[in-house]
Amino acid sequence: MSGVLLTRLRQGHRTMSWPDGPPPPLPDRFRGRPAIDPTRCTEGCNACAGACPTQAIVVASDTPVPRIDLGRCLFCTECVDACPNGALSHTTDHRLAARTREDLVIGPRELVVAASLEGRLRKLFGRSLKLRQVSAGGCNACEADVNVLSTVVWDIARFGIQVVASPRHADGILVTGPVTENMRVALLKTWDAVPAPKLVIALGACAISGGPFSGHAEQHDGVGGFLSVDLFIPGCPPHPLTILDGLLRLVGCLERDA
Repeated sequence: MSGVLLTRLRQGHRTMSWPDGPPPPLPDRFRGRPAIDPTRCTEGCNACAGACPTQAIVVASDTPVPRIDLGRCLFCTECVDACPNGALSHTTDHRLAARTREDLVIGPRELVVAASLEGRLRKLFGRSLKLRQVSAGGCNACEADVNVLSTVVWDIARFGIQVVASPRHADGILVTGPVTENMRVALLKTWDAVPAPKLVIALGACAISGGPFSGHAEQHDGVGGFLSVDLFIPGCPPHPLTILDGLLRLVGCLERDA
C-alpha cells in the first residue's frame, strides 16, 4: 500500500490546466476546422465537391468558393487531395460546436461557434449538466471519445458535467449514431424519461446528418428529424477537446471568442 501511495505522489497532478491554461498539444495529423483560400478557387472546378463521399461540399453558381457543411463532413481529406490548387486544408482549430444546424455551414462565412444557453436555462442548470448518452447505432468511435473525458487527464466532472446511468437523473441526452430504425423507439423513450426542461446534444456526423450512412433506408439521418437539437458537435469522431469545448460553451464556461 505504501508503494502505491509513493508512486501516486511521484506522478503528481495530471489533470490538464485547460481552459484556465493553454489547450493540450494536438498531433500534426489532427484534422480540425477546414480552411478555404478563396484566391485559389477556380470557377467551375467542383473537384472538391465531386470527391466528397457525403456531399458535404456544394459549389454555388454565384461564387467559386465552396460551402462546407461540417455536420456532414467526415474530415477525411478527400477534398484536400482532390483540389488541384491547394485551396482546401485542415487547421488544428478544435472549436467546431455550434448551436444551430445552419451555423455549421462554412465557406463564404466563418463558423459561428456555440453560444451559451439562454438566460433562464443557463440559470437553471447552473453551469452543470448531467447527460444520458444514447448510442443510436454508432460505431463506438464517438462513444469512446466521450469516455476519454472521464479519465484523470480530462476530468470532465470538475466542470459539473457528468454522464449518468439513468435518464431520470439527466438534464438531457447526448446522442451518437445515425439513429437506426432499431434504436428509434429506445431513443424516444429515453428522451421521454428525462424530466423537463431538457436538452439534446448531437455528437458526431452520424447523429447530425447520418454521416456515411446518410440516405440509407434503415436509419434516420440523425436525431434532428425527431428532436430539436440544442448543440451540434461535428466530427467523425470529434476529438475529446472538441467535445469538451462545445459542452463548456453551452453552459457558459467559455466565451464565444475564446
